[in-house]
Amino acid sequence: MVKNTFYILSVIVVLIIFGSMYVLNESEQAIVIQFGKPVGGKVDKAGLHFKVPVIQNVIKFDKRILEWDGAANEIPTKDNKYIFIDAFARWKILDALQFYKSAKNEMLAQSRLDDIIDGAVRDEISSRTMEEIIRSSDREMEIYETQESGMESDKQNVLEGSRPEIVETILNNVRTKLSELNMGIEVIDVQLKRIDYNKQVQNKLFNRMISEQNMIAEKYRAQGQGKKQEILGMQIQKEKEIKSSAFLKAQEIRGKADAEAVQIYANAYGKSPEFYNFQQTLNTYKTTLDAETQLILSTDNKYLKYLDK
Repeated sequence: MVKNTFYILSVIVVLIIFGSMYVLNESEQAIVIQFGKPVGGKVDKAGLHFKVPVIQNVIKFDKRILEWDGAANEIPTKDNKYIFIDAFARWKILDALQFYKSAKNEMLAQSRLDDIIDGAVRDEISSRTMEEIIRSSDREMEIYETQESGMESDKQNVLEGSRPEIVETILNNVRTKLSELNMGIEVIDVQLKRIDYNKQVQNKLFNRMISEQNMIAEKYRAQGQGKKQEILGMQIQKEKEIKSSAFLKAQEIRGKADAEAVQIYANAYGKSPEFYNFQQTLNTYKTTLDAETQLILSTDNKYLKYLDK
């Protein structure tokens, strides 16, 4: 009997010892609950910890970054165009005790985040125009005039707005709301995963994009044709300059050659005028007389004096 009592007491002592200990790893944080109410503060250090057995329980929460993925919602823009926005976020539990008091568990926290983030996204999207939302950078856009109404009024917004600015505003609004609710969580980042057009306006927007791209292409073609004409004009001018310079140089060479030929003829004539006249007369015969030429000349004509001799 005494032996059985000893065994029973030993088992109870072991259960009490093990029931008073709990272990947290590096990715966990916890709070201790006594009769349904939290006692003490948050426990976020990894290792062995102690609690009162039986009457106290431990609730563990994840200390890592958690994900939130919302459903795609159809939201009207400032210029009354409906688009589908699909957003996602990353969040983590900063204060396990405050988180338990306000949200109890991750499932309820996700539900609260649905309302907060979806509301912030809807508010920001509805205050922006379509052109602002679909842009992925804040570089200055080149605007082309079209027949569509509202283009002029949206021009300034298009130049200043961009998606990074919208995402940053949504994140700031979400953090402000969470700070007011004091839920013990922090939203690290919010991003727009997908932006899709409503089917009713999709074709209209695509046609407008095609029209604007065609206008840009025509502008570049006109610039190219202007540059082409400029190059052709320079080419023609250069060609004229080259030909003019070549003609001038040719005339100079031809003049020098003629002068040299005249000088040679003059020297030759000065040495033997009779022989020079004879040679020139023979050249004349060669160029003026052939088998089909008939000349009627008197016998004393100077043209025939060498033939007569």
